[in-house]
Amino acid sequence: MAEIFTHAKPFTLESGITLEQYHLAYTTYGCLSKNKDNVVWIFHALTANSDAAEWWPGIIGEAKLFNPASHFIVCVNIPGSCYGSIGPLEINPATKQPWFHDFPFFTTRDMILAYQPLKDFLGIKNILTGIGGSMGGQQLLEWAIEEPALFKHIVLLATNAFHSPWGIAFNATQRHAIETDPTWTESNEKAGLQGMMVAREIALISYRNYNTYHLGQTEDTNEKKDHFKSESYQQYQGVKLARRFNAFSYYFLSKSMDAHNVGRQRTDVAKALQQVQAKTLVISISSDILFPPKEQEFIARHIDGAIYKAIDSTFGHDGFLLEFDQISNVITEFFGEKAAIKKDLAEEKNVLNTF
Repeated sequence: MAEIFTHAKPFTLESGITLEQYHLAYTTYGCLSKNKDNVVWIFHALTANSDAAEWWPGIIGEAKLFNPASHFIVCVNIPGSCYGSIGPLEINPATKQPWFHDFPFFTTRDMILAYQPLKDFLGIKNILTGIGGSMGGQQLLEWAIEEPALFKHIVLLATNAFHSPWGIAFNATQRHAIETDPTWTESNEKAGLQGMMVAREIALISYRNYNTYHLGQTEDTNEKKDHFKSESYQQYQGVKLARRFNAFSYYFLSKSMDAHNVGRQRTDVAKALQQVQAKTLVISISSDILFPPKEQEFIARHIDGAIYKAIDSTFGHDGFLLEFDQISNVITEFFGEKAAIKKDLAEEKNVLNTF
């Protein structure tokens, strides 16, 4: 169950707006080791929550890649979401009413700066491994640049150094769908839900691809003229999200993603990436059309010593949530390579000491 951390001091966002306080919902698994060297910080994507074992069951758990028996695993619900952290449906202390349309959106940089006090509260000095995909990877990359010495390893999946015009176009179109909902102007938690359902249908097309739909939604008859599988599938996905999310969070978090650019106020993107000191693994999903492999290749090219791996998958962008075995194998290999390098260096040092 998620816990709540409250930061009761003024916090200024990139927009210039100052919050008198904020709160974050977070979930931990396992215990911090005596040497405080077993921390794994997981960053979730757009509509997920802090219960990483729920939405990434193939990666976290007993006998999994990240095991609470040996790791202290932390995942924070992103600000702006609706799973316990400060968000549009939460009370604005200034008005004593919910924020709704007036919520000041957090950039991905604001998010990681908001996590820093929580990190200190948990007694964390260094993070063994940071890992995140999509918007989670955007946050991780920001933090690895902001605090280069904090992470020993970072694993970036299906993410980018700045959100592309293509990605922004998808998000903007989804927001337009919400804005056309006649209830969007209302100040209640159900406002804009029909528009958000359409927005989610738009998003799903970018999360998957032609082949994904062909494999899963092809009709088994040539005689059908209406009520196609892919049509009902789209509607189902919209309804499914509406049962657990709200249009305000969806709207503002999409703006947070659009604002992501590690080069902002850091000269340029390439130079910002060169500030990363963590041992870096960058993973692409071969069929990802929303965060195409060229974006991960760019990241790996500009981080010193970064290792790049591409995973073959038909699931498109959603592959980073579904390809458990391939992801685990690639990360295990990455850690193995680092261990082997460390061993080789130690042996070389011993040999040199014999002369």
